[in-house]
Amino acid sequence: MPKGEGRLIAQNKKARHDYSILDTMEAGIVLQGTEIKSIRNSRINLKDGFVRVRNGEAFLYNVHISPYEQGNLFNHDPLRTRKLLLHKKQIQKLFGETKTAGVTIVPLKVYIKDGYAKVLIGIAKGKREYDKRETLKRKDQDRQISRALKNY
Repeated sequence: MPKGEGRLIAQNKKARHDYSILDTMEAGIVLQGTEIKSIRNSRINLKDGFVRVRNGEAFLYNVHISPYEQGNLFNHDPLRTRKLLLHKKQIQKLFGETKTAGVTIVPLKVYIKDGYAKVLIGIAKGKREYDKRETLKRKDQDRQISRALKNY
């Protein structure tokens, strides 16, 4: 996590499996109504989420924030598009990176930092099936080596 550790709320493990992460950056999220209460209760799903740059602004799509249980009439739409708060240079960098084929932007983590909800987004390139298998083999080998050293 970046400097100034926050309380981890949700993590997108599927993104690290399906993509190789080239670069990461922290962004704030524009939330409405009871969304922050649901996030604090860890009622958020990043699995299918992605980021797009539109009209010089970054938006977060397909991130499900469950409706707040105690909220009644004023609950939010769970799958609405949410604006990300980034500097212009960061947005230009994201836009430039996504011009290349096979590169996308995915949310990696959501955490609370100094009372604000933050998203760690990553510029990612899709892995092929054999890359995924190779990564799993490497993890398994490292695990076996660490076990052998531990027992030695």
